[in-house]
Amino acid sequence: MIVRKFYINIILITALALIFYSCGKNQLPADGQEDEIIVFADSTEFYNLENSLLTVFGKVIYTPQPENLFNLTRKDLSQFEKYKTRKNILFIAPLNSQTETGKFVGNLLSDDVKKMVAADSISVINKYNLWAANQIVMVITSSDMEKLNKNILKEHENLLHYFQKESDKRLFQSLYNEKYEQKKIEAHFLKNYGWMIYAQTDFYLALDKPEDKFVWMRRSPGTDMERWIFVHWIDDASPALLDRDSIYTIRNRLTQKFYKSSDDKNYVEISNDYKTTGEVNFLSRYALMTQGLWRMDDGSMGGPFINYTFYDQPTKRLYMLDGSVFAPKYYKKKLIQQVDVIMQSFMTEREVKPEKKEKLMDELE
Repeated sequence: MIVRKFYINIILITALALIFYSCGKNQLPADGQEDEIIVFADSTEFYNLENSLLTVFGKVIYTPQPENLFNLTRKDLSQFEKYKTRKNILFIAPLNSQTETGKFVGNLLSDDVKKMVAADSISVINKYNLWAANQIVMVITSSDMEKLNKNILKEHENLLHYFQKESDKRLFQSLYNEKYEQKKIEAHFLKNYGWMIYAQTDFYLALDKPEDKFVWMRRSPGTDMERWIFVHWIDDASPALLDRDSIYTIRNRLTQKFYKSSDDKNYVEISNDYKTTGEVNFLSRYALMTQGLWRMDDGSMGGPFINYTFYDQPTKRLYMLDGSVFAPKYYKKKLIQQVDVIMQSFMTEREVKPEKKEKLMDELE
């Protein structure tokens, strides 16, 4: 979920560049909390790097409660065996470090990689599924502590992106279940509207308005843990609509019409608090992502939302995908990530594989 930079500038080194060893194909799933990163670092070096690391990984989102995207937990290398199967692992030390972690990091890297680190052409190396399935292990290093601090801050959005991407991948695997997939709804979208999105079993189609090019799916309406997803599209649209002011205007117009109280007296609008819009890579396409809070116009209700808007050149359509959460009694970071991940299943008709399309069309017969 959350912040994904459109241009990823970090050079990744493949598994062959690391002297890592894998536990084999029959790995158990990685364990631990989804938002915890286990950091193996010397205590003194961690203290010197902590402010930079918290700037990157301690990013706060407001739901409206402040919640950290990730929490860092430092461990000594002596505890490696206990924590090596956690979902998110980070090794960090400068190459010139004589600490146990520094020596460990030095032994992980080939001579060629060390030369690249010394030349400051690379500072981040990722490895996936190393000691457990669906695990990310990241090494951050530089020639000395000063450069290491600078490189952490220089690439902060990219560093966060890697952990977020792997977290989203794990979450989708936990959400997706073909047995409970609502294929008829997906087929309906594909046949009639030229796109599809994963319809999870406990979402239902609340509104289907072809005349407004608007579809709304809801989960657990009338409870204290609701989730909403809508898809809106504009045919023969101008790419000029892809700007933040247009996004705010379009979203407010839609929610004022369709997200209303039961007596139709009040409606949802975007709150001005904590509202951000930025460029992202959404499903390999340029998009604007808006995050913030929604509220009823009378201030009676509210919660977080996330919105992706992009222009599809082949069909000349502007698409808006939007997910919201209402859960006043709960922390909402994981809930908003769930709707985010579901929206990332979106595909236009040309992106659906022929065999998948054929199976879905069979659902309508």
